[in-house]
Amino acid sequence: MLSLDPRPFAPVRGTHPAPVPTPGPFQSGTHDAVLSEFSSTLFTSLSRNDQCRKAVQYLRGLLETPGRKSVRNIAALLGEQASEQNLHHFISASTWDWIPIRRALADHWVDARPPQAWVVQPVIIPKTGRHSVGVDKHFFPTLGQMLNAQRAVGVWAASDTGSTPVNWRLHLPQAWLKDDRRRSQVAIPDDVPVETLSESVVEACLEAVTRWQLPVRPFVLDSCEVHAVPIFEKLHAAGKPLLVSVCEDQPLTVADPALPAAGRGPLTAEQIMIMAKDLRRPVTTAPHDPGGRPRTHWAATVRVTGPNLPGPSAGQGEVLLLGVGEEGGRWPAKLWLTNLTTASATSLVRLTRLADRVDRDFTEIADRVGIRDFSGRSFGGWHRHITLASAAHAVVALARSEARVRSA
Repeated sequence: MLSLDPRPFAPVRGTHPAPVPTPGPFQSGTHDAVLSEFSSTLFTSLSRNDQCRKAVQYLRGLLETPGRKSVRNIAALLGEQASEQNLHHFISASTWDWIPIRRALADHWVDARPPQAWVVQPVIIPKTGRHSVGVDKHFFPTLGQMLNAQRAVGVWAASDTGSTPVNWRLHLPQAWLKDDRRRSQVAIPDDVPVETLSESVVEACLEAVTRWQLPVRPFVLDSCEVHAVPIFEKLHAAGKPLLVSVCEDQPLTVADPALPAAGRGPLTAEQIMIMAKDLRRPVTTAPHDPGGRPRTHWAATVRVTGPNLPGPSAGQGEVLLLGVGEEGGRWPAKLWLTNLTTASATSLVRLTRLADRVDRDFTEIADRVGIRDFSGRSFGGWHRHITLASAAHAVVALARSEARVRSA
């Protein structure tokens, strides 16, 4: 599938297998005001002044270091301000907790840029060796190949104007969690359980929104690398609004009297949407790029049920199958399940577009601040690095947004 994309090393939806070649680091001065304000609220959970200082230094290093954002390269940029040994200890071997910083990041972003949805994106982090925490060989259907890689799940606060990651979960294969020696070598905590990638998605979502008491917004998930229906079942049962892409061959039963197949037994999601072709309506969505042209889509919704999915008599509300296609393109081009049964097709299509927003921001900002550049091996080191890289992403995104407001 990569060969179909004209951009070299371009990310495939919901995986981000390899970084796209991008311009150099973000220049000092373009983000100083946001960095100063952000840092004053982000690191209040750090109890020592030297930890706060190193956190700000590392954050600046992620923004301004050319090339790979390794501890060595960041230390070289900082010069006498911080040694490589001190930075390495701060990230990989220190005891500071990353969760309060993620919560502070999420709260700051929600106040500054209220999200329309929480977009969930699995991420591939390719590795050459086998010693980094969680690395293993995986077959990725989207890419059609086997990769030696870490797998992670990011939860992003997203709106039409920008997005930022607020929470992460590193998926750890059984080969790591069942091996006491490997587990000890990279300091995986005892309470980290064995779970499927789909279960990692659910836990990342529930931690961010339920446990941190963030605003209730729809979860949007568009990825072929996870099993969508189990995720839908569990988040729906938890009372969460959601919109999840499904495969064409997903079996479902029509419960909508508008179609003659209502109640006649399971059909594939594609078959149902082909039958619903006459129910389509045009939907126009705004461009993500300033000065871009609006896009016209076709969309239709059909009430459905399925194995373990709620139906009209299940007491949990109804489920809709959403079909989307481009003007002049094939029908349906994309299929989604949602429990947002009172939302219009226009609103649902616009929510799906937020996954595109996250893809774009991942390429233009997250990869440039080294979201996948951690070269250490420890569990805690990975989480501390990706937390500070998420903060660096937010700094750039907020600085860009403020610049647009000033120039408007």
